[in-house]
Amino acid sequence: MMPSKNPPLLDSTASIVAPAVLLPYQQAWVADKSQLKVAEKSRRIGLTWAEAADDVLIAASDKKSGGQNVYYVGYNQDMTMEFIEACAMWARSFDYVASEIEEGLWEDEDKQIKTFTIRFPNSKHRITALSSRPSNLRGKQGVVVIDEAAFHEDLAGLIKAALALLIWGGKVRIISTHNGDENLFNELINEIRSGKRKGSVFRCDFHEAVKDGLYKRVCLRRGIEYDPDEEAKWVQEVYDFYGDDADEELDVIPSQGSGRWLSTALLEKLADEQSQVVTFTAPKGFDTWTEEARTTEVETWLKATVEPLLVGLQPQDTHFYGLDFARKRDASSMWVQGQRLNLKRYCPFVLEMIKVPYNQQKQILNHVTDKLPRFAKGAHDATGNGGYLAEQMQIKWGERVEAVMLSEGWYREHTPHFKASLEDGMIENMPANKDIRDDHLLFRKVKGVAKIPEQRTKSEDGSNKRHGDSGIAHLLCDYASTMPMATMAWTPAPSPSDVPKNMQDMFDDWHFGQMEGFC
Repeated sequence: MMPSKNPPLLDSTASIVAPAVLLPYQQAWVADKSQLKVAEKSRRIGLTWAEAADDVLIAASDKKSGGQNVYYVGYNQDMTMEFIEACAMWARSFDYVASEIEEGLWEDEDKQIKTFTIRFPNSKHRITALSSRPSNLRGKQGVVVIDEAAFHEDLAGLIKAALALLIWGGKVRIISTHNGDENLFNELINEIRSGKRKGSVFRCDFHEAVKDGLYKRVCLRRGIEYDPDEEAKWVQEVYDFYGDDADEELDVIPSQGSGRWLSTALLEKLADEQSQVVTFTAPKGFDTWTEEARTTEVETWLKATVEPLLVGLQPQDTHFYGLDFARKRDASSMWVQGQRLNLKRYCPFVLEMIKVPYNQQKQILNHVTDKLPRFAKGAHDATGNGGYLAEQMQIKWGERVEAVMLSEGWYREHTPHFKASLEDGMIENMPANKDIRDDHLLFRKVKGVAKIPEQRTKSEDGSNKRHGDSGIAHLLCDYASTMPMATMAWTPAPSPSDVPKNMQDMFDDWHFGQMEGFC
């Protein structure tokens, strides 16, 4: 009897629960369709492997479906070959018709650069991997992937050439571990986070990857059973391997010096004698006074000290504030900012409250915010007891006030914009005051994140302790200015008769500037 030519019957696999091919953080990276996206990542988490999967899908698609050529640039031949082999594997897995890996030479000025190419005949697109940067990347069109970007010799030239592809619908993916905080890769990340450059930043450290199933995937590949105790042991072994370099290599913390985050020269350039600091210091025994007596005392101070500053605010400018809360030890600092029609921001005054009870802080804030022209947004430090005051202001102002929990992640996301605003002149001034300056000088980069360390200083007169109070308030105010603005009540432009004589020239300049906009 002749043997059957039919294939043998296999057991059904329909009931088998198979894990997703890509882990959650890999999925998140692939799902981001930004024209420019940058990944700061730990080593050994397979992000380039996930990128290879996405690149195969792009190169195998026709133009109508968004297909393009893909150009991969690694900083050495080994990683280039590893990438192209991953692409070949994905092409087979996706069952796309593709050529075998082709080796060739790319002429780059006086150098010959070895290339590896996979062609997709149905789409007419290809994936080309290069071991170093070719100048003839210029003029090409498609998706550019720059891997371990922080380690390329001429990253500036490479990024410049790659970003040119965005003009005609190309895309740029930049992937790397960190190589110091002064590296151009880190500077690019800060530019995006600060809003100076369009793009998105993806971040994944080793612990996040493990949480998303990295070790489970290792077990699957090795054919061993998952054991949480073995996972913890494996993680420790990885950290032991990198030793002192683990912060940068695994925890995505660029190495840095211990210098100040903001320079004295920058702060002194911004110092403005016209920008005031007003302080209400609670009298001795203030807590034992009756509520009525405390309220009267604060009201008297507001009328004598703060009211003249409020009257002098520019009615046509939008206003914001940031508040760093304190009750007993440090100062509650309220940083007020006006925003001109040209979007530049200035500080008319900073208001500080020392050892002031909650109700009286609320009283002061209500008085000020009620009279801020075109009040758009306030941001409160809501950590600890600051949450109460933030809540009270939210009850009054709704979405115009935001309660902020000051975490490492929040500092990481928002300090770059603050520094860029100071350096680029979008923030025009700050009070010429030693306490204010010293508060800002306290900012340090701690594990790659700019924030105020756990140390206190004394005020200039030595009577009170400070903890970077006004610096945090300033940062919160900058954050408030970047947030979507709430609906404001309409404020009419002042008439000439409403403007003090000493401000007539300023009013005329503004008034005629508005009229020109309607001509």
